[in-house]
Amino acid sequence: MSGHSKWHSIKHKKGAADAKRGKIFTRIIKELTIAARAGGGDADSNPRLRTIIAEAKANNMPADNIKRAIRRGTGEEPGVSYEEAIYEGYGPGGAAVMIDVLTDNKNRTVGELRHMLTKHAGNLGETNSVAWMFQKKGYFVIEKGKADEEALLAAVLEAGADDMRDDDDNWEVLTPPDVFPQVQEAIKGLGVEPAAAEVAMLPQNYVKLEGKTAQQMVKLMDALDDHDDVRHVWSNFDIAEKEIEASLA
Repeated sequence: MSGHSKWHSIKHKKGAADAKRGKIFTRIIKELTIAARAGGGDADSNPRLRTIIAEAKANNMPADNIKRAIRRGTGEEPGVSYEEAIYEGYGPGGAAVMIDVLTDNKNRTVGELRHMLTKHAGNLGETNSVAWMFQKKGYFVIEKGKADEEALLAAVLEAGADDMRDDDDNWEVLTPPDVFPQVQEAIKGLGVEPAAAEVAMLPQNYVKLEGKTAQQMVKLMDALDDHDDVRHVWSNFDIAEKEIEASLA
């Protein structure tokens, strides 16, 4: 899982630039709207909404913005209607890619994603063309300098995590999707902010990329991450940290 973990931790360090572009607020507003539409506007009875509200507050989103997004989802205020979708394809070197989006126009989004993949030596695939290579898991990346190994391991296992793995500079914690919120609370209870925390589609096997192909893959991932409709991108690449950092410099 090393390529994925290093990508997350490096992108986390660049997070301030993403925040300035408004990407984080845009995504959270869409997620609040969808969660409220699907499960109602009461956070006490809607766990998904409760989790997103907590993320919004952690990113200092104004309370009025949160309320308006929820009211749009419940139909109490007019607004854009968003849909969730996952697109599949291949990047440079045959690396599999899954792209999770929130969009108000699927035709526009799929056209832009197809163009982006083609531009970076990849291609958009059919449904289930690569999904079979991934498994749905709760996934956390914690930088080693921010947590004591024994304390972290004890906390996450007690909360229901499956495993904690050593990946050079990071710890990776894997959980069943249904206990993701409990494990997240256990990590935060230690005063630790993960570099990544998501219910992810994790690869079962990895493709090692180097040189020009690795650079192309990093540029593709960066472009997809910056797209306004993209919520998450998952891939089975394994690229050395120094190559990722060099490509993002």
